[in-house]
Amino acid sequence: MSSSPTDTLVDVTMPQMGVSVAEGTVVAWRVESGDRIEAEATICEISTDKIDTEVPSPASGVVTEILVPIGETVDVGTVMARIAPAGVVVPAAAPPSSLDGETVGQTRTETPSPKNGHRRYSPVVQRIAAEHNIDLSQVPGTGRGGRVRKQDVLAFVDTDEPPLHIESPYRPDPVPAVAPAVAPAVGGGELSRMRRQIGEHMKRSLETAATCTTWIEVDMSRVEAARARLGVTGLAFVARASIDAIREYPAINAWLEGDRYTQHPDVNLGIAVSLGDDGLIVPVIPRAQELSVEGIAARVRDIARRARSRQLTPDDVQGGTFTITNPGQYGSIMATPIINQPQVAILDSEAVIKRPVVITDADGNDSIAIRPIMILGLSWDHRALDGALAAQFLAAVKRNLEAVS
Repeated sequence: MSSSPTDTLVDVTMPQMGVSVAEGTVVAWRVESGDRIEAEATICEISTDKIDTEVPSPASGVVTEILVPIGETVDVGTVMARIAPAGVVVPAAAPPSSLDGETVGQTRTETPSPKNGHRRYSPVVQRIAAEHNIDLSQVPGTGRGGRVRKQDVLAFVDTDEPPLHIESPYRPDPVPAVAPAVAPAVGGGELSRMRRQIGEHMKRSLETAATCTTWIEVDMSRVEAARARLGVTGLAFVARASIDAIREYPAINAWLEGDRYTQHPDVNLGIAVSLGDDGLIVPVIPRAQELSVEGIAARVRDIARRARSRQLTPDDVQGGTFTITNPGQYGSIMATPIINQPQVAILDSEAVIKRPVVITDADGNDSIAIRPIMILGLSWDHRALDGALAAQFLAAVKRNLEAVS
């Protein structure tokens, strides 16, 4: 039986960008039908709720067809284009069809920028420039013929970015501006694609996991002194204390996929990073158990910077086994975080607030003192864990933090 022409072609598929990512959106094609491309050269750019990235060509050859137009969201594994390897002869393709008024297979990788005259920019470059209010005519290009690439715009971006979820002392709310006599009407705009996908992922987590949350209070006196001495944030201490507690309770550092429960020997630590209006992302610090407090602090700074400048790679957001989120910088004192599937637990680290507490001296006498107190919350999956283990884990984290020297 003879094979069809497509049997000899190489498929370009929507890649899997992490266990929790089910789909992606094509935001730019770097080629059009008939173009030659080399293996590993970028064929298109995609965006998911986790990351924006470039897709390398799986083979050298000629692009025979482009199946997914720009702006379309498709499932992981969907064939987006096909390549005829060297030596493969395929029949001439019919003219590409039209979808929503645009020709499928047309390059569309660069469109005129009305703000910048004759220079042309990819949709990704224009989107990043719009997000940061950058005049692209001022950005020097390092691409072929002086073309402005994504990396050029990111290098041009001001460093004044939305913050990482890190703790800070409580700050009073700013005095609000005087409101107008009549509040202006608010339009009914749509949620962004990233916000919709985050919402779908979180809803799916709540529908999948039997989520419970346990809280504990921690005296951060020793941590506050140590972080001032070392010049790092308290988040690094919380991370190190959690890693040490995982050594005692390794069941926390696990995945539950259906009925398959897997404990992991390495602590691949996810850290939630705020992207402002775009939502948040959870880059991963692999083998975090090998790092000191200072090492963790340095890695957190690095992944936060790259997350905010859209420089994360697919590997940066995959393989997390345990996650820490910390909205305490905004003064919150308690939250119920949603588990990052397929993990079985997530730790919420809140603001450090000075409070009056009862302390007992060596003779058993009680007194009231002012101490910096933080609430830690652990959301955990009751399918894999029990409340006793969650409480024991939190107690170990508390013990580690209160013993910092």
